[in-house]
Amino acid sequence: MKASHFPPYTSGPQRAWHYGHRVLSILTLLFLLLPILVIVPLSFSESSLLMYPIPSFSMKWYEALFESRDWMRAARNSFIVAPSATVIATVLGTLAATGLHNSNFFGKSLLMAVLISPMIVPLVVVGVGIYLFFAPYGLTSSYMGLILAHAALGAPFVVTTVLATLQGFDQNLLRAAYSLGANPLKAFFTVTLPIIAPGVIAGALFAFATSFDEVVITLFLAGPEQVTLPRQMFTGIRENISPIIAAVATILIVFSTFLLLTLEWLRGRSQAAAVSATGA
Repeated sequence: MKASHFPPYTSGPQRAWHYGHRVLSILTLLFLLLPILVIVPLSFSESSLLMYPIPSFSMKWYEALFESRDWMRAARNSFIVAPSATVIATVLGTLAATGLHNSNFFGKSLLMAVLISPMIVPLVVVGVGIYLFFAPYGLTSSYMGLILAHAALGAPFVVTTVLATLQGFDQNLLRAAYSLGANPLKAFFTVTLPIIAPGVIAGALFAFATSFDEVVITLFLAGPEQVTLPRQMFTGIRENISPIIAAVATILIVFSTFLLLTLEWLRGRSQAAAVSATGA
């Protein structure tokens, strides 16, 4: 006899709720994903209009994308700004998280609130503030200003993820390193950093995604030579909706999915390491 998935005491209403919950979850996922996935077939359409049904399929919009100087310049700028901002945000965020975790002082909660404020304050307000602060120093319409602004947006994600990883960190490991003659810097790189590496990498990926997809701050700070992919898409939507935008969106969907899968892999690895350490 085939084994039942339910215990013998499970009632009919409980089984109905079990299957109903699954159906509701699937419908919710479809509701969230379909508006995104509907763009993908349009990027392969032969038509110059974004419409269904698709008359025929073609790769010409991808060819036009890679042959366009404006789009390639925007892609180059995104891959200049986002990695640079990620490096700065990761270094500063990791140091800030480590310092906050290892010390207690008056106003710590206030400082933490200030550090994560870019995640809470509306981006328009942040953009105006950064523009007014950077303008006297000539950092507007420059790569440096855009990188610093994006780093400020990404650092809070690094701080929160690293702090979460540090909650399970055993301080006895550092004490053992100090007793063996390691200085604080060597102890950090040989003991602390390898353990919190999954949190650091996860925070760095969040910072990269934040910078790569950001458009509001870029509208305030970027000049004609610093146009990124999101801003180019925003400009294209305002002036003329072209299937090239669907091609770019499809590439970004694939790229974002890759980032999410990487985050999930890191989360699973972190949990496995935590279970292994607990068992040890």
